[in-house]
Amino acid sequence: MKDKLKFLIKQSFAKKTNTKWFKVVNILLLVLVIGVANIDHIINYFGGDFEEARQIYVVDQTDSNFLNFETQFTALSQSVENFSSFELIDSDESIAKLKENLNEENDNLIIEIQPDQQNYLTANLISYEPVDTITKQLITTALSAVKSEYALANSSISSEELISITSPITIKDQIINPELDEMAEAKDIMSAGVMIIFLIPFFILIILLTQMIGAEINDEKTTRGMEIIISNVPPKVHFFSKIVASTGFVLFQSLLFLVYGGIALGVRKALGGGDILSGTTATSTSISDAFNTLKNTGMLDALVKALPLIIILFILSFLIYALLAGILASMTTSIEDYQQLQSPLMILCMAGYYIALMASMFEGSIFIKIISYIPFISALVAPVIYLLGQTTIVDLIISNITLIVTCYLLFRYGIRIYKVGILNYSSKDLWKKVFKSLSQKE
Repeated sequence: MKDKLKFLIKQSFAKKTNTKWFKVVNILLLVLVIGVANIDHIINYFGGDFEEARQIYVVDQTDSNFLNFETQFTALSQSVENFSSFELIDSDESIAKLKENLNEENDNLIIEIQPDQQNYLTANLISYEPVDTITKQLITTALSAVKSEYALANSSISSEELISITSPITIKDQIINPELDEMAEAKDIMSAGVMIIFLIPFFILIILLTQMIGAEINDEKTTRGMEIIISNVPPKVHFFSKIVASTGFVLFQSLLFLVYGGIALGVRKALGGGDILSGTTATSTSISDAFNTLKNTGMLDALVKALPLIIILFILSFLIYALLAGILASMTTSIEDYQQLQSPLMILCMAGYYIALMASMFEGSIFIKIISYIPFISALVAPVIYLLGQTTIVDLIISNITLIVTCYLLFRYGIRIYKVGILNYSSKDLWKKVFKSLSQKE
């Protein structure tokens, strides 16, 4: 019996890997991962330049406000993370001549500042295409500050009073916890890392797993190959082989993802390196700084301690989705029927995905903590809230225990449904047969 089980697992695994689509998809995935990791180098190669400053020509008709506008705008633009750099030019050329330099190949701007008897100052913003919202807001805010100072300077207020009014307010930060800022930064880094490394690949692999099991079982039923297989091996062995082969395939694909990531980092290093994490968090942290921040706040040690539990959690989650997918697939007679039957499963998976995304917004939520114990969702939520410091290793252990118990119950009672479903080619009275099979002993 063991030889038959090994043979079925080997055949099922080979059926998934020894195909053209598997090789083509993985080649495309490798290219995609390398491309994403080196997107800045690719853009630069085809003519893009992240370091090239955007030129803003300022035509100051008042002859006194350019320096003030430059100071205000530079301070504002530097306060916006991951924003383009600008080069402000005090131009004496005519507006008509400057307009000739505006075209599709550049995104330069022209600002004309004019005196006004009623409003003190007015301005014209000239561009070849519509200006993005952030840039326009920065220009508007800077010009408003310039207008206020210009109005005060041209009023009867003394120079001392003018300096007092226009000088920025002084705000002194008093933070009781000196590690608060570093901890907040570490959580931002961890959130970005969890999204990229854990959530998105896991979500994709779960969809792949459920689709793959349903397609394989329905293919065997459609071709009547199921009858030949079941006549030689018990349904339990066949069911177990499908689960092991499919889960093993997904784990193998996960390993390939990690290999592709390593190759992408190697290619990036060969092209001159650069910090991938720069610009991905609220603080534009570099890789080395991110590593040091996580280490100093203790998050890196927490990740290392919990990594075995997180890996087990993912493996058990793959297993539980494979079990349920196999049970559902055995009850259907076509891939179309299976697609409809697995919709609730996909909705559940989507719910877990979005709850994990919002976990950082509801820190300390008891509801999210309880959700992290629920099978089918725990793998998406539990690691995230743990790495954000909202739960402990004990909570991860509880999530693993609930998954183990659920896997056991699904296999024990699911095999009864599987025995009835795999040789059933009619949807008539199927649910009656299913519930009847649950009440029967193995």
